[in-house]
Order: sequence, then C-alpha cells, then structure tokens
Amino acid sequence: MGILQLLKSQFLCHLIICYVFLVSGLIINLLQVCTLPLWLVSKQLARRINIRLGYCVSSQMVAALEWWSGTECTLYTDPKSYPLYGNENAIVVLNHSFEIDFLCGWTFCERFGVLGSSKVLAKKELSYVPVIGWMWYFLEIVFCKRSGRRTVGRWLRVFRTCRITQKTFGSCFTAKVHV
Repeated sequence: MGILQLLKSQFLCHLIICYVFLVSGLIINLLQVCTLPLWLVSKQLARRINIRLGYCVSSQMVAALEWWSGTECTLYTDPKSYPLYGNENAIVVLNHSFEIDFLCGWTFCERFGVLGSSKVLAKKELSYVPVIGWMWYFLEIVFCKRSGRRTVGRWLRVFRTCRITQKTFGSCFTAKVHV
C-alpha cells in the first residue's frame, strides 16, 4: 500500500476534504446571494458570475470522483460528432441508476468545458440541500414536483433562456437544421 493510498484511507483526511468542500461551498453560496442585486441590473452578467461560482463547487466533486475514487468515465461516440461537443447547445438525457452516476455526467461536462453552465432536471427537495442545491438554485436549474404540466411549462421557459428553438429541438438532425 503506497503512501497515497494510506492517506486516502485515513478518516482525518476524509474529514478535512469534507470540511473544505462545505466551507468553500457555503462561501460560494454567500457570493451567489450577493449577485441578487446584480440580477436586477444585468441578468447576463449575473448568470456569467454564477456560472463561474457554480464551477468552483462542481469541479470539487468531479476532482473527488476522478482523483479520490479513481473512477474513469469513457464516452463512446461517433468520431465526427466529437469535435462538436461543448461547442453548441445540446440536450443530453442521462437517466441514472445509482446516486453517483450524475458525477459521471459532470465529468463529461468538465471535459467539454461546460460544467458551470450545464443544466439538470432535479427533484424539488434538492433545492433545500446546502451547497449543491443552493448552487443549482442560482444557476436556474429546473426543480420539479413530479407534476407533468408544471414541469413541461418550466422546461419550455428554460429552453427559451438557453436559446434552443422548437425547430431544432423537434426536428431530425439534417444539414439544413444544423446551421
């Protein structure tokens, strides 16, 4: 067992990492609250600042997944499509089976440079969770209550915010649509 493996197995090390995540996350949440007055002046600037702040929290989770646990995420895709990832709007459907699967989605977002600005559909209860839930609230994440009509309406508002039109969202992938 190497020194790094020994360090990773120590409770005190776990405690320090957890403490750093919680304290830095709460500080970032406080900074996000400070962007509320800016929202009234410039929504775009407030969004950009919150994206950067959200990245600070999300990247810690991705680092823990990759470095601490040694998890490797592999993406199997068409080689022609790969250069487009991270350069245009997209909707990715990830129906996770385990609690940790969403971190693999964040890992791919990190690889393509869209971690801070990625959106998810989350349960309403998660909006009350300190650090991550509060960060998602300021990133305008869609929280749903399992009520179809309200959730669909909220999704349509998010699509308008992200500048995804119904034409490209509801069409087949063709050269004409993909301009």
